[in-house]
Amino acid sequence: MMTEFLNTYGFLLVSAVFGAILGISVYLPLMAGQLSLATPGFYALGGYIAAIASTKILTTTGSLSVVWVLLEMLAAGLISGILAVMLGIPVLRLRGIYLAIATIAFVEILRVVALNLDITGGAVGIFGIPQPFQSPLEYLWIALPLLGLSMAFMYRLEKIRVGRALIAIREDELAADSMGINPTYYKVLAFTLAASLAGMVGAVSAHFLNTWNARQGTFDASIIFLAFVLIGGSRTFWGPVVGGIVLTALPEALRGVAGISNVPPWLAQFLKDGRLIIFGVLIVIGTIFYPQGIVTPEFLGWVKQIPQKLVKQFARSPKL
Repeated sequence: MMTEFLNTYGFLLVSAVFGAILGISVYLPLMAGQLSLATPGFYALGGYIAAIASTKILTTTGSLSVVWVLLEMLAAGLISGILAVMLGIPVLRLRGIYLAIATIAFVEILRVVALNLDITGGAVGIFGIPQPFQSPLEYLWIALPLLGLSMAFMYRLEKIRVGRALIAIREDELAADSMGINPTYYKVLAFTLAASLAGMVGAVSAHFLNTWNARQGTFDASIIFLAFVLIGGSRTFWGPVVGGIVLTALPEALRGVAGISNVPPWLAQFLKDGRLIIFGVLIVIGTIFYPQGIVTPEFLGWVKQIPQKLVKQFARSPKL
């Protein structure tokens, strides 16, 4: 039963893990109070780097070495990080909606460039990208360690000086500046880390999807990735992880509901094609009723107390 489930939903499981990692990528600039929507651009850039490297440079057919994929991820992370530094130094002086508009413009510029270059395949994209694994489920060998390392890094980051500086900038940038914290340096650092992480996910995603085109990095993707954080939670890295997993699985759940025979045809069609509308409604509802997201530091504190309460409860129970 478990084997059948994993084989059936292997693609969805790997996509959910990638969604969690991309949620962390969006969360990093937000940790410093910066609303950046550039993650899809770096995600698409990483995918193009891997697709071009494996089809134009390596020119191999059939299976591909996992080591080559890891090298592509490293290259995508480095190139995305360098581009993020070049972009971040002038752009991150903006704040709020102005920064969001600037990063959306960056995503659109990359998309238009990809549409007009021969090496990227133009509007058609790059097809037949070599596969390092025999089945989608096997990509968990890369996706899960990458998620685990990202979460361990974020857990440590929130407890060291750099993380506290980012949080201080988010809470009050002027006060943080007056205490000797360089806001520009830490903003660019968070932006660069987020770009590198998104580029690495894009590199492995190109092989996972077997094709790559300009539709991977669009404004629609910016809204979806932002929803991972706003719905999951923007005050702790656990929020985007939970939001990325849940919201990646949500379209599949909606398709399952649409497939029920008693569902009216118009509703079934809306559930299949209205993903962005549903995500937008969720963002609005979450902003009103859960401004900090579902997973908050208080929620995590309550979860941590559950084992202690269970131990106390069993200790009080009468012995037979």
